[in-house]
Amino acid sequence: MARYHGPKHRLSRRVGECIWGRNSRPVENRPYPPGQHGKNLRRKLSVYGIQLLEKQKMRMYYGGIMERQMRRIFDNARRLGGNTGTNLMMLLESRLDTVVWRMGFTNTIFAARQLVNHCHVQVDGKKVNIPSFLVKPGMTISIRPRSRKIPMVVDGVNHPPQDLPEYLEREAKSFEGKMVATPNVPFPVEFDTTSVIGFYSR
Repeated sequence: MARYHGPKHRLSRRVGECIWGRNSRPVENRPYPPGQHGKNLRRKLSVYGIQLLEKQKMRMYYGGIMERQMRRIFDNARRLGGNTGTNLMMLLESRLDTVVWRMGFTNTIFAARQLVNHCHVQVDGKKVNIPSFLVKPGMTISIRPRSRKIPMVVDGVNHPPQDLPEYLEREAKSFEGKMVATPNVPFPVEFDTTSVIGFYSR
């Protein structure tokens, strides 16, 4: 499955902030875009440039989703009716790799995707190895019994996230959690969904 394999700090410098919410010395020490001309780049972004940057920021935040897949998610969000921006965020937050990450079983979205790809995750007791699988309210997400000794998973279980979204439930020291509602709460990173919609509507 295609996904981004490059350096993560480079992505953060590209958008000018650490989009995964962690302390990032490269971004602090070099607050300019990567590349040999990044330090001297002083161009003012056009409307298209702003829209492109916001779309790239969203793709990066959710694990480097490939462009074709991002376009498909946007098309699905538009077909749902109602607010396209809200639908877009709901679909992204309902992805299995995102839910595994939000529940705290891994400390990064990239690790969550790898955990799913390697068949360590179950949905309602059945193995699912597709990161883009959409989790629906009422579904239970769990780590397979034979995968519960993975150090990363053990650490995540012993140190649950302090800010678990209200649409997810997970008991302390538990290897499973549940989506109890449709994702509809503020997200850790603010995105200008209007710019993303504008980019794909061109």
